[in-house]
Amino acid sequence: MLDVTVIEDAAAAAASLDPVRARLLAELAGGPASATMLAGRVGLPRQKVNYHLKALERHGLVELAGERRRGNVTERMMRATAASYVISPLALAAVQPDPARFRDQLSARWLLAVAARLVRDTGSLITGAAKARQRVATYALDGEVRFASAADRAAFVEELTRGVGALIAKYQAAEAEDGRDHRIVVALHPTVKPEHTEHTAPAPAEVRPAPDKEPS
Repeated sequence: MLDVTVIEDAAAAAASLDPVRARLLAELAGGPASATMLAGRVGLPRQKVNYHLKALERHGLVELAGERRRGNVTERMMRATAASYVISPLALAAVQPDPARFRDQLSARWLLAVAARLVRDTGSLITGAAKARQRVATYALDGEVRFASAADRAAFVEELTRGVGALIAKYQAAEAEDGRDHRIVVALHPTVKPEHTEHTAPAPAEVRPAPDKEPS
């Protein structure tokens, strides 16, 4: 099982956001289980659970972990393909954010567009690398800082801009034939408190499942 994987297909994204299927994914992230086992956990008939599992399997979100015999019945043990999932903006390709449309380094919405592009590009790199059975060379720096004043924050941003700009100028090798371009993203935003994140999270019930017939 992967720690995290990216969902690039719109239908797979819709399947993962369906409340019942999201619950099943969460249950299976803890370990393999059969439709019968999951039915008792989520309070649904086994037939409905099996229907949702098949939908998740079609989109590669769950997979067969093995089979076991229980009396005269052979149960399929399913497992999640990842512990967590990230939906790429490619799932909404026609309306995905484009940072190139405008550039305002002090705009939170432009930061969001840049972050969305980062998710999209990193997801595509992971998908391509997985197919080629290769690793992706990446690096991330994550930390927090408390500024005493808005003036200190502005000074920090100015110094950070100069420092990163100097590093880019030092290592830029535009004429290197064997070189490879890399994108640099440095972000700064107020820390979001966990309770605020939970309060403002969109309700998954707004997303409708794929239009296939569900057993009664």
